Amino acid sequence: MTLQVGVIGTGMIGQDHIRRLTNVVSGVEIVGVTDIDQARAAAAAPAGAEVFATPSALITSEKVQAVIICSWGPAHEEQLLASIAAGKPVFCEKPLVTSEAAALRVMEAEAAFGRRLVQVGFMRRFDADYRRLKAVIDGGKLGAPLLFHSVHRNASVPEGLYTSEMPLNDTLVHDADISRWLLSDEVTGVEVRVPRRSSRSGALRDPVFVLLHMASGALVDVEISVNVAYGYDIRGEISCEAGVAALPNRPATVISDSSGIRQAIPEDWRERFIEAYDQEFREWIVAASKGTAGGPSSWDGYAATLVADAALRAGTSGGLEPVNMIPKPKLYAPPTAMAAE
Repeated sequence: MTLQVGVIGTGMIGQDHIRRLTNVVSGVEIVGVTDIDQARAAAAAPAGAEVFATPSALITSEKVQAVIICSWGPAHEEQLLASIAAGKPVFCEKPLVTSEAAALRVMEAEAAFGRRLVQVGFMRRFDADYRRLKAVIDGGKLGAPLLFHSVHRNASVPEGLYTSEMPLNDTLVHDADISRWLLSDEVTGVEVRVPRRSSRSGALRDPVFVLLHMASGALVDVEISVNVAYGYDIRGEISCEAGVAALPNRPATVISDSSGIRQAIPEDWRERFIEAYDQEFREWIVAASKGTAGGPSSWDGYAATLVADAALRAGTSGGLEPVNMIPKPKLYAPPTAMAAE
């Protein structure tokens, strides 16, 4: 069977997912699209797909079996709640929502429905390198993880569109989620430090150093630098009791010539994580075709929202800001089962 999906939001990420669902993965057909810019939606729509006037019309359409949300963050709550009310599996790009209260409402609606319908777009969990890193940690031969060093570097960000708050409320969520997943742990507190500002950053606060305190006592340090010029550089190294495990550089090909020994560096997130995005949707299609969802859940989106909120507070206070989560609803797997996601 082919899963009939509708896409809400046809900006950069929406267009990339439309390309992926049309040309790369199988078992899916885009039957509808919508965007606040109807001309952009019409231009992005695959042949035969209907351009809906509103997200509500797309979600409630009988031809749409599952929904992909790629709209801007403040619109997510309404669209998620409508999808859950319609009983339709939904893939939601990060952030899940933009406030703790909104995340709680989404989880309450999903719990009331009685099964998981929402998967959040934390694509790093589907990256082969991160999955191998997690397998090493879960295997136990290195002992307990003690420290995780996570590096998130962008060559540049759009001037005027990327603000000084976004490293903490937008970029950090990927590092926070992958830390929780790799370590099978929860974040209990956040500290933020701002070092010497890069001369390339203008008025932007860049770089930023974030320290995540985990429930186990492990620490995660996150470097976020968004104007490094040389490329998109994602790194990760976990120090354990009996050894260290780290991500490889990507792409892995090593070039040796008269200029020396070197490796290429991805230009942006699409190049570095293209295979992870593909795998993310392959697995979502399988689950959605069964009327449910797997992978990162609404709970994971809620956790990321709380970490971002705490980071914003810490950036102002200069102190350790707590992350206070509600007891985990029964609908979502307990922390010990996070490794199976």
